[in-house]
Amino acid sequence: MENKERSIRDWLKAFDAGQFDAKDRDTQIEAGWYDWFCSDKSLANKTKKLAPKVRAIAGSLKVNQDTSYVFFKNNCPVYGKLYDDFRICDMTNGGVIFTIVPVSGHKSMEGKGEVWGKVNEFKEALIVGSWKEIRDWFGV
Repeated sequence: MENKERSIRDWLKAFDAGQFDAKDRDTQIEAGWYDWFCSDKSLANKTKKLAPKVRAIAGSLKVNQDTSYVFFKNNCPVYGKLYDDFRICDMTNGGVIFTIVPVSGHKSMEGKGEVWGKVNEFKEALIVGSWKEIRDWFGV
């Protein structure tokens, strides 16, 4: 079966070329939105806001831009506000390598972000902190 996901490198090129600018649902699904609780119309702005974060993480030695892909989720916690995350996945098997939450909406997180990963089988966050601290953890 052929993998239909685009590599992070190709995703960034497509983003830069404006391929995900349209606000329609189909375009945003093509951009990588998998699940969301917000309105369809807000996805394009979320894509634009998350793309620089994907680019920053893509520059890490922990991420292979050619063998991984990205997808996005908008989450609705029981106690808190909607928030977005993105997942870095292995193109060969679809497995999630990292879940990156730039800013959590959970009240208990007090606006901090977090990274979860396959390296510890997602048993606990690999890093909890500001976006700068997350970037530093990725070495970018």
